[in-house]
Amino acid sequence: MENKDKTIEHEDSEPSTGVKNTVSTYQEAQEETIMNPKGIDGNEPTEGSNLLNSGEKMQQEATPEPNHLQRIRQTFACPPHGLLDSIVTNVTMVVLLWAVVWSITGSECLPGGNLFGIIILFYCAVTGGKLFGLIKLPTLPPLPPLLGMLLAGFLIRNIPVISDNIQIKHKWSSALRSIALSVILVRAGLGLDSNALKKLKGVCVRLSMGPCLVEACSSALLAHFLMGLPWQWGFMLGFVVGAVSPAVVVPSMLLLQEGGYGVEKGVPTLLMAAGSFDDILAITGFNTCLGMAFSTGSTVFNVLKGVLEVVIGMAAGFLLGFFIQYFPSSDQDKLVWKRAYLVLGLAVLAVFSSTYFGFPGSGGLCTLVMAFLAGKGWASTKVDVEKIIAVAWSIFQPLLFGLIGAEVSIASLRPETVGLCVATLGIAVLIRILTTYLMVCFAGFNIKEKIFISFAWLPKATVQAAIGSVALDTARSHGEKELEGYGMDVLTVAFLAILITAPIGGLLIGLLGPRLLEKAEQKNKDEEDQGETSIQA
Repeated sequence: MENKDKTIEHEDSEPSTGVKNTVSTYQEAQEETIMNPKGIDGNEPTEGSNLLNSGEKMQQEATPEPNHLQRIRQTFACPPHGLLDSIVTNVTMVVLLWAVVWSITGSECLPGGNLFGIIILFYCAVTGGKLFGLIKLPTLPPLPPLLGMLLAGFLIRNIPVISDNIQIKHKWSSALRSIALSVILVRAGLGLDSNALKKLKGVCVRLSMGPCLVEACSSALLAHFLMGLPWQWGFMLGFVVGAVSPAVVVPSMLLLQEGGYGVEKGVPTLLMAAGSFDDILAITGFNTCLGMAFSTGSTVFNVLKGVLEVVIGMAAGFLLGFFIQYFPSSDQDKLVWKRAYLVLGLAVLAVFSSTYFGFPGSGGLCTLVMAFLAGKGWASTKVDVEKIIAVAWSIFQPLLFGLIGAEVSIASLRPETVGLCVATLGIAVLIRILTTYLMVCFAGFNIKEKIFISFAWLPKATVQAAIGSVALDTARSHGEKELEGYGMDVLTVAFLAILITAPIGGLLIGLLGPRLLEKAEQKNKDEEDQGETSIQA
């Protein structure tokens, strides 16, 4: 009996673990009731309500809400967040921009007005670029957004109902394209690396000059004999199509470089470096031919005037470049913004004033030299200035490609003209591919790498959009119908070059790169495996 009583006393003095937990939970609930007399719902607490609520909390923490339900709650939350908020904000900004401009200009911002057409073209080009950027194929680089911008302008011009309400005067279109050209030239000049210029190997010089010059001369011959263009216009067309597009080549090369393809031989670096010099050569050659084409007098005088334009452009570029190296000085506030403003403002002034004074070829060369010298003197702040120029380019890029597309009218194109343009472009591109293959011979590349470099040097876009319409705009300013016809032929070839070579070139780079270039990681792994095998043997 005594043992039994002791057992009962022992059980009473040490309750089980479950009872302990219940008691402790009840005490916590009582303390919460004292601290918060009302329940979670704001009602008077009832007996055991805190226990139930704490149990529900523990159950909710144990089973979290699925991710898709969380995203739905965030999307349709009030006030909205995420995607819905972004859509409402962007639509409001578009409407506000139009409303502000309308309140100032009135009818100019209504359908059929100039500013209305520019605003609609800009947003349509941006939308087209975004849509093309979303098209992604596995193992291939994304399609260039500039293609969507070009097609957006082309559709606006050639859909009857839309083209009646969206009209942009030639003077405004020409001015906007000239400003975009100034921005491109500034970016090209700032992008030149003086150290890289000193260390350039022979293959980089050959690759940046050979294909461009050979294609320009081939296109000039074809344009003269097939399309009936005068020699000056033929060479203008040749330099228009002779440039490669960094907007297509550089992103594709970066993707291959990240994957390790061709890194050991430096193929991506070579193509990205040579692309800048290729574009500068094409722009310089075009500006020289442009000055000769619109000169009056004998052939000798025209050649001398072309040389004079080059001298004037380089001299003005040197003066302005040295000026903005030291003004503003490095101790001033907002130094980067002041330098970006000066280099952009002087570039636009050089391009427009050279045309006004009858030396259209000098403005582009002046901008290139000025930007190069300025970037060389700025050193540490050069990168920050380039970021601001890149923002300006993101604004003018949709306008440039959209306006180029809007210049091409299906009604004004004759089938035979389009056929001759395609034939000229196709033959010139084939000659360029063969020339590129020859230029990279004896440079340490194998046959596969030579083939890849030849096809990677194919895409055309940025320079063609920038200078393709300059000849047409200059012809319109002179008011000669025959010259306008020549300018329209040059613009048509530039449009077709972008439309055909940009997507094909980008796809060829994505397809041929992994198949023709050696992958650095895989090669190193194979060498390690061979080393281990030899050690074991």
